[in-house]
Amino acid sequence: MWHTHITVAAVIEHQNKFLLVSDNTSQGIRLNQPAGHLEASEDLLAAIVREVKEESSMDFVPEGVVGIYLYHPSPEKTYLRVCFSGRLLDYAKVPCPAADDDDVIAAGWYDLTTIQKRASEHRSQLVTQCIDDYLSGQLFPLSMLHNITSRYTKLSSSPITA
Repeated sequence: MWHTHITVAAVIEHQNKFLLVSDNTSQGIRLNQPAGHLEASEDLLAAIVREVKEESSMDFVPEGVVGIYLYHPSPEKTYLRVCFSGRLLDYAKVPCPAADDDDVIAAGWYDLTTIQKRASEHRSQLVTQCIDDYLSGQLFPLSMLHNITSRYTKLSSSPITA
């Protein structure tokens, strides 16, 4: 049965540099935004805060949605990525992956020129697309996100807040 992988990612900029991680993938080491899969019963904001922490040891505060991307890297795989932007609580901290994240081997700050020159090393074309959309000023409010609980527990539709 076909299913979509739901992922979250964060575009985080500081002093004209972007936080990226080096992922150990089946295609070798690849650059990506801090990103990962939504876990069962997790809301989108909790997922992105968790992923940024796991992959960079940084505390992230989401402030807006850069975009929602449907990505088909192959006929068998489909990803739905929700990309956020926001701020870190402590920019003086040195980013590094958490010890229990086996796939991320490094985290660091990259200027736009370096990111563009290393496009062949990106995990997917979503890396560039998310940064381009962020730089164009595209930003949607977090109030566009709603976490709907099951009718068996209590039906509610409330905006997700940071």
